Amino acid sequence: MKMSLEISRHVVSEHWMRTPEIVQLFTVLQGNIPDEQPQALFVGGCVRNVILGVPVEDLDLATPLLPDEITAVLESTGIKVIPTGLKHGTVTAILGNQTVEITTLRHDRQTDGRHAEVSFTDSWIEDAQRRDFTMNTLLMDVVGNVYDPLGKGLSDLDARKVCFVGQPKKRIEEDHLRILRFFRFSALYGDGFDEVGLQSCKASAEIIKKLSKERITQEFFKILASENPQDVLRVMFDNDVLEGFEFPEYDEDFLSGFCRFQKQYRLQALSTRLFVFSGLNLGNIKAMEQFILFPKVFLKDMKAVRGALALSDLSCDSAVRESIYRFGRSITAQAIMVELMQDRVTNRYASEALAIVQSWEIPTFPLSGDDLVAQGIEQGPELGKALRGLENWWIDQDFIPERDLCLSKAKAKF
Repeated sequence: MKMSLEISRHVVSEHWMRTPEIVQLFTVLQGNIPDEQPQALFVGGCVRNVILGVPVEDLDLATPLLPDEITAVLESTGIKVIPTGLKHGTVTAILGNQTVEITTLRHDRQTDGRHAEVSFTDSWIEDAQRRDFTMNTLLMDVVGNVYDPLGKGLSDLDARKVCFVGQPKKRIEEDHLRILRFFRFSALYGDGFDEVGLQSCKASAEIIKKLSKERITQEFFKILASENPQDVLRVMFDNDVLEGFEFPEYDEDFLSGFCRFQKQYRLQALSTRLFVFSGLNLGNIKAMEQFILFPKVFLKDMKAVRGALALSDLSCDSAVRESIYRFGRSITAQAIMVELMQDRVTNRYASEALAIVQSWEIPTFPLSGDDLVAQGIEQGPELGKALRGLENWWIDQDFIPERDLCLSKAKAKF
C-alpha cells in the first residue's frame, strides 16, 4: 500500500503526541513498513483541535491494518485491546489511563440514513470520502505532519467553514444525524454557515424525526452547551430545523444573557440552560420529550430551580439561605442567575448572594421525629406534618433557634 498523499502542513507536536505510550503504539503499528507508507495516523477531531489550538479530548487513529491484525500486533507487545466495534472495524487500545480508538480504513457499501454497512480498504482517500465534513478528514502523525487527503480540509478549517464532504444531499441521505451535526459543528467551530450545506439541511429537516431519541438528544445537548447557542438556534429555527422546539416563551436574548452569566461565574449547568431555553416552562420540556431523552436528574434540577424561583425572591440573604437549605448550592446559584436576567436582583447583589452560596455552612434542623413522639404525637402522617411545620418555622426564623427553643415551640404548639 502506498501513501499517495503529501504532507500539507506541519504543526508543533503536542506533549500528548510524544508520550512513550503513544510513540510505542505508532511504532508497533508501523512495524517494518517504510515510514513513507504510514500504517497509522491520527484522524478527525484530535487533528482538528490541534490545528485550532483547542484542547483534545478523544484520540482516534486510522490504519489500513485489519482489526484482527491490529489486535494481534498490539497484544504481542503487551498492549491491551478491546473489540469495541468490530462490525465497523474499530478496536480500542488501552494505554494506562488513556484509551485510543483505532479504526480500519473503510468505505460504505450500503447506508439507510441511520446505519452503514462497510467494507475495509487500504485507501486513505476512500476513507476520507465517506466522512461527514472536510475538517474531519485531516490526518496527522506523531511528529506533527498534517495530511489533507481531499485537499479541502485545511482551507475549510482555516476559514472556519463547516462543509460537507462531496455532495451534502448524499452525505445526509447516508446518515440523517449529519443535519444536527452540521449545526453542532458550526456552533463550535464555524464562522457563519456554508450556504450549500445549510440549504441541504433545510430541505431534509423532516427526516430528523426518523432518528432515535438517543441520537437527537446527544447532538441537541451539545448544541445547547456551546458558547453562544442562541446564534445557531436562530439559524435552525429560520430554516425549519427542529421547528417544534420554537416555543412562544422562548426568548433568545434571555438565553444569551443567561449563558453569558454562566460563563462569567463559571457555573455552567446544562439542565438550567434547557429550562431557560424552554421559557422556564416545564410544559415545554414535556413537549420536547417527543424527541429528547431528559436524564431524571435534569428533570429534578429543573423542578428545583422552579422551586427556588417560587420563593418570595432571592434579593435578600435570608431567602438565599432558605434556597440553599431547601434546594442545594448549585440550584440556588442557577436560580440567582435566572433572577439576574429577570432584573429581580442587581449585579452587585448577585455577586454577594453567590458568595453566600459558596461559603454558608448549611445547618441541621435540631429536632427529629423522636422529639415530637416524646411530646405525645403518635407515629403517622400527623407526625410528619408537625415536623415539617416546625422546620418551616425554624427556617422563617433564619435558622437561628437552637434545640431548646425549638422544643419549647413544639410543646407550646402540641
